[in-house]
Amino acid sequence: MKTTINSVDIQVQFYSPGIVRVVKSEQGADLPKESLSVVKEPEDVALQFRENDKEMSIISSSINVSLNKETGALIFYNSENQILISEKNDGAVINPKKYAGFDVYNVKQSFQLDPDEFIYGLGQLQQGKMSQRGQEVFLKQGNKETVIPFILSNKGYGVFWDNYSPTKFADKQDETFFDSEIGQCIDYYLMIGDNADGVIKQMRELTGDVPMFPYWTYGYWQSRERYKTQFETIEVIRKYRELGVPIDGIIQDWRYWGQDSVWNRMAFDETTFPDPKGLVDRVHEMNAHLMIVAWPGFGPLTKQFAEFKSRNMQLNFLTWPPNSGTKPYDVYNPTARDIYWKYLNEGIFSNIHNDAWWLDSSEPDHIEVKDEDFEQPTFLGPYRSVVNAFPLEHVKGVSTHQRATNDQKRVFILTRSAFAGQQRYGANSWSGDVVTDWDVLRKQISAGLNFSLCGIPHWNSDIGGFFVWNFPGGVNNKAFHEIYVRWLQFGTFCPMMRSHGTDTPREIYQFGARGDWTYDSIEKFINLRYRLIPYIYSTSWDVSANRSTMMRALVMDFAEDKNALDIDNQYMFGKSFLVCPVTESMYVETKKDENKYIDPVENFSMVKSTSVYLPAGTQWFDFWTGKIFTGGQTIEKQTQINTMPLYLKAGSIVPWGPEVQYASEKKAENMEIRIYPGADGEFTLYEDEGDNYNYEEGVYSTISFKWDDQQKTFSISDRQGEFPGMLSERQFRLVLVDETAGIGLDESTPVKTVSYSGKAVTEKL
Repeated sequence: MKTTINSVDIQVQFYSPGIVRVVKSEQGADLPKESLSVVKEPEDVALQFRENDKEMSIISSSINVSLNKETGALIFYNSENQILISEKNDGAVINPKKYAGFDVYNVKQSFQLDPDEFIYGLGQLQQGKMSQRGQEVFLKQGNKETVIPFILSNKGYGVFWDNYSPTKFADKQDETFFDSEIGQCIDYYLMIGDNADGVIKQMRELTGDVPMFPYWTYGYWQSRERYKTQFETIEVIRKYRELGVPIDGIIQDWRYWGQDSVWNRMAFDETTFPDPKGLVDRVHEMNAHLMIVAWPGFGPLTKQFAEFKSRNMQLNFLTWPPNSGTKPYDVYNPTARDIYWKYLNEGIFSNIHNDAWWLDSSEPDHIEVKDEDFEQPTFLGPYRSVVNAFPLEHVKGVSTHQRATNDQKRVFILTRSAFAGQQRYGANSWSGDVVTDWDVLRKQISAGLNFSLCGIPHWNSDIGGFFVWNFPGGVNNKAFHEIYVRWLQFGTFCPMMRSHGTDTPREIYQFGARGDWTYDSIEKFINLRYRLIPYIYSTSWDVSANRSTMMRALVMDFAEDKNALDIDNQYMFGKSFLVCPVTESMYVETKKDENKYIDPVENFSMVKSTSVYLPAGTQWFDFWTGKIFTGGQTIEKQTQINTMPLYLKAGSIVPWGPEVQYASEKKAENMEIRIYPGADGEFTLYEDEGDNYNYEEGVYSTISFKWDDQQKTFSISDRQGEFPGMLSERQFRLVLVDETAGIGLDESTPVKTVSYSGKAVTEKL
């Protein structure tokens, strides 16, 4: 549908029955726009058209779009003729202006929402809010803020504002709007789903699906700013293996290249890293994996700096580190991305065969900011017009080039920033250089949940916080021990479990030895993580195959429970675990002076009471005790330092992994299956080779489990598919959870053991 009203050209185009695009531009302006985020091509959608004196309507099987012929405002209805969202009359603003020699526009669109509606998204913000109602946010990428101009409503719709310039979002009593500094036109997508999962499915269909990460990436990661020699890096893995504490990944942070003048030269300093290939080989020999950092900026004495400058592919502003003259490349230029990969591949990837990338400062850092910095041209126009898409283009370059170079190693990228669509590039974002503080720890929960509600499912934070300013002495301060353990418990239930920070070391042996409460608590939760890897990896398959979400805000599973919709410190991990991290010290006022701080948990005698809301409509099992609670109530959970509030929904089926030192150490030939009765349930166990793309060709297997609560029967389906190395025969040890079985980390005596060779079987329990 195309029309012109009040000198504004309006186009409404369906991309599918559940996704519609709206473009508004100055009358007669010919401004073709190619989206950086959207990859979906419009379908041939069956539509109905209706028109009367006041309005025009275009109707699919899912959405009815009604256009007011006088004002040009649109109203969106669902298939039951209920209003989803309305544009405000006179809510479209398209103001032409000249910027840095370019003809551009300031674009704004105002909407009207229901007063009792909840909205989520906008990326990763640090304001500690779950619902974004009543918020006014300046959306520009930053170290700790990852902005995505997308909102998701509990009414079952989402709006993606497809603009890459700094944008103001505001939700006020009379209007909700996106207002972008620069744009070619108003350009947004309205999508509908039956629930939050359905909306995210539409967002993924529009902006791209999530590839599988390597199996080992769901194990434990150790990092620090920074390991200064290759011997120090190797020693960390060696020490973990000696102690018998599981680990799968270690990260090599910056300055492995030498001084700041050669910042990010993508080669190793010969003094501190004399044998980088030997470094990787030794890590691999110990059954671990190495991630290596790379930045978008280059020091003035690097070959990259010279080439990008000579080819006019350099952004002319300063980036990290200060006083070094480092400048970033033009990530928007495909040829520049080719050059970036050429150096990264020749210097590192195809030379030493590292396993993963840390793309730091991907927003990027911007030092000594000046207005004219944003006026400079990029390959796609003035920098201001595309600044928020910097991480998307940077990550895309590395991801697509690695996949083209070697598709036997799955792409895995850790990055500090993101934009809509980045989920298709094998990237996991983290929350930036946050400060170690109890309030900051709590804010990471809502930050990660709202980020995930934008359709990007992989997120994490620096366990323990990056800067330890508030806890003098770091690992020598018992107050830091307490918050570190609590943060690590949270990290156990994030898509990536990664310890990192500056100011103080974080390796487990820095916190004492076995028998010390800190050490024992850390080891306990690392072991719990490894027990959960079959569950986590199967959940990751659900994310890739069915467009699901791993870290789930409560609106996703309990949309009908109004009490659950604005809780900012609880979430579902997968569809079974209700997680409530402890975000307060065991004392009313934390004693941050190590000389005054009393060890809070001598003999684990002290407890912390945490309020936990158990969503309505189901029963809940306490993970640690097996005690059953009815949903729809708030309870007080008493936890010692080595436990946290953790509950499982009735009907959950959880595959329990073996005790291992690294993720792939043992095949699950004798797998415990925990069944939480009280409701029907099902779960699909997914398995594959672990680290290539053969799964895209169907080289994997799935086994479906079903629990019939009334009949008390457990059914195992025929195995679907196969892959090299697959277990042809195995045993499933069925545990019916109660207060005596299936609790905590330890394996339980099964109620029945099933020998399974790939054929369906049903057991009465």
